[in-house]
Amino acid sequence: MATTYLTPGVYIEEVPEGPRPIEGVGTNTAGFVGEAPDAKKHVNEVVAINNWSDFRRNFADEEGCKSTPLSHAVYGFFQNGGVRCYIVNVGPRGNIAGGGRKREGLKLLETIDEIAIVAAPGYSDAASYDAVLSHCENLKDRVAILDPPREVSSTHALTEVVTASSSSRPSDDEGGGEGGASSGGLRARQSDGGFGAMYFPYITVKDPLPPNELVDVAPSGHMAGIWARTDATRGVHKAPANENVRGALNVTYSTTKEEQGELNPAGVNVIRFFGTEGIRVWGARTLADSASEWRYLNVRRLFNMIEESIEESTRWIVFEPNDRTLWRSIRRDVTAFLTRLWRDGALMGATPQQAFFVQCDEETNPPDMIDAGMVVTRIGIAPVKPAEFILFRISQFAGGAEVEIEGGTNA
Repeated sequence: MATTYLTPGVYIEEVPEGPRPIEGVGTNTAGFVGEAPDAKKHVNEVVAINNWSDFRRNFADEEGCKSTPLSHAVYGFFQNGGVRCYIVNVGPRGNIAGGGRKREGLKLLETIDEIAIVAAPGYSDAASYDAVLSHCENLKDRVAILDPPREVSSTHALTEVVTASSSSRPSDDEGGGEGGASSGGLRARQSDGGFGAMYFPYITVKDPLPPNELVDVAPSGHMAGIWARTDATRGVHKAPANENVRGALNVTYSTTKEEQGELNPAGVNVIRFFGTEGIRVWGARTLADSASEWRYLNVRRLFNMIEESIEESTRWIVFEPNDRTLWRSIRRDVTAFLTRLWRDGALMGATPQQAFFVQCDEETNPPDMIDAGMVVTRIGIAPVKPAEFILFRISQFAGGAEVEIEGGTNA
């Protein structure tokens, strides 16, 4: 013991041997970048917003303010279950990517660790796609929602934008920026780690600002709200799909089943109208390759949550003696956290042993690692994946014959 005792007597010491629970970080806070209805308010500042009234008070309280893709996105976010977001108003002709001496747009969101969802509503040029994806790929604790080009007029045009080269960039006469379509078209560049998702098409909603007409808007804000809603009601492990899009009155393009067959492998999630269910999100893919382990949105976001939760809750480990006692503590705390996730249905397996493993011992920490000041823990996780293709195999059988089923027979 470090304490030296000189006087005879009874001494009581509190020894910190108990577990240090790992708390799951939040996953439903969004960050939006764009031009506000009042383009001069809070330019290049990060403003926390908790409801639509809060947004109007900060960014649309002047007489005659007109809606922008940013305001439509924020309204759709709260309408669909979002509870908190951060806004960066880049002002007229602002730069969402930042750079130079000014910390503009996406750069400002880097300082907000709470953000787990990022969107630049209405920006559909190749440079903007790349900026938002790069922002999320660099930070590795958030996922981007990309908006498609505004106009897709036919099946042929839809096929063209899906198969267009993702490496191309808009030319000067093609435009770009907010609302512009890139020559890369609907298919943004791949994000190998699955740090982005795209939704198609635009949706028709009622304008929340005067004159309250029906307008076609980019879907990213509504989708961010659905992500937040699904996280709150089911958990981040549940794919945010087959969910109703609140506030959507129509879609600007009616995608057929065959057309979605082209879009889905390309990582484009379709918003579809169904006769009885209404307008629903009908896809849960990321912009990773269709054969990638990161192709499912819920898997990417689940890993983001797990990684950040472990990182934030284990800082007490730094500078502790790197010995077996520490390794045992790490295994205990991480195992307890993953066991809770398994019980919540986030991990695949009939038992915790099938769902994950945590290794921190002599094998992962040989003497050379210890001498380098490192403690290494290996964690393996089996995430649940969405039931994307539901297949019922139906055939005829001779009526009246006995068919063996589990637990008995069926005559």
